[in-house]
Amino acid sequence: MSVPVGVKNYTESPTLLQYQSKIELGEDNTYIPNKKHQIPEIESNPSIPDALNSIFLPKEWEENGKKFIQYVSQEPGTREKARDLFKALDAKIKEREAREKGICPVREELYSQCFDELIRQVTIECPERGLLLLKVRDEIKNTISSYRTLYESAILFGIRKQLEAEVGKDQLKKEISELERKKVELISQNLNLIIKLNYSRKKAKKEIKWKMLKEKKNRHF
Repeated sequence: MSVPVGVKNYTESPTLLQYQSKIELGEDNTYIPNKKHQIPEIESNPSIPDALNSIFLPKEWEENGKKFIQYVSQEPGTREKARDLFKALDAKIKEREAREKGICPVREELYSQCFDELIRQVTIECPERGLLLLKVRDEIKNTISSYRTLYESAILFGIRKQLEAEVGKDQLKKEISELERKKVELISQNLNLIIKLNYSRKKAKKEIKWKMLKEKKNRHF
């Protein structure tokens, strides 16, 4: 099957990875898509089309009852295309309002598309080098995925600890309220005991004074 080379400009493409023009599949269904996505071995001296179509699977879709397929572009990269890619990346970042710093899925997606386009250009020059970059890309994605899982786990752990702290906080508030109530009761009891003590002391002094007076009278008689 011959594949046309028509390629959209970077600024017109919905993705930074460049594709050829779409091809309408015939009713005979002679095309069998590569569902296994088998990456050729570097030692097998893969051809450029085999390497490209294994790294970037052709897009397949239906439109108005017709089936279409679109292969990744086989047009070589040039210095001008590198400049266009640089400008297109900046334009996409501004267009989609990606954040410049911190975690940003939009910025991550755009840089991933840019890296894929660089892999495409390198693969056309040297398929073996493209396959090596593919391994680098996949390792980077696995690392990012691991960090994302770790980040999400840390967030969930923090939320769980915060909820536990809130539950413990409510319990501590109840305990504080109970202790303050007991404190008020003890202060009231203390005041009552002080009043009773003062009353008892005054009463004891009067009784002692009365006894002394009584004994003094008895001596005179």
